[in-house]
Amino acid sequence: MALWVFLIAFAGKFVIKDALPYFGFQEEIFGRFWSYKWSLIGHVSGGLLALAIGPFQFWKALRNKYLTMHRWLGRIYLTAILVGTISSTYLAWTSALAIHWTWALALQGLAFAWIITATMAYVAVRRKRIQQHREWMIRSYVVTFAFVLFRFLNELPALRALGNFVERGPTEIWISWTIPLLITEVLISWKKK
Repeated sequence: MALWVFLIAFAGKFVIKDALPYFGFQEEIFGRFWSYKWSLIGHVSGGLLALAIGPFQFWKALRNKYLTMHRWLGRIYLTAILVGTISSTYLAWTSALAIHWTWALALQGLAFAWIITATMAYVAVRRKRIQQHREWMIRSYVVTFAFVLFRFLNELPALRALGNFVERGPTEIWISWTIPLLITEVLISWKKK
């Protein structure tokens, strides 16, 4: 429970500070993303929806008592990730590519991990492999949370001192999902023993 409270508070700061301002549709907020505003809104909307739904999907008592709601929230979660992934892929090869190809590739890697983990969770539940479904949903949510962690890492003075954004940004985005996913894999495997 303490972990969930921390994650929700951590994500809440990101939502309020970094995500919600885009919904004011003010050009100065979007900055260089103004030309890509609809793709950015699709990406942010999909990410926020998936981020918000995740904790409810992991709540065992709620899931067991309201299975139909769990299934509908799961469909919405998957749709949100699909919209977010399509939008982020477009952004990766337009606005991110304008920064540097390594930034575009790093964002595409995250988008690929996002859609694959969610798809694997869906395939597992369709095959009635509930334990695999749970494990893939955990992985999916870890990847969903990656941009929150990226924003945190990107603001750390110690990391900012390592170089400009082109030099450190791609590494920060890779770290924001690969390391948490590696830790998740260890924990999932450990629980199976």
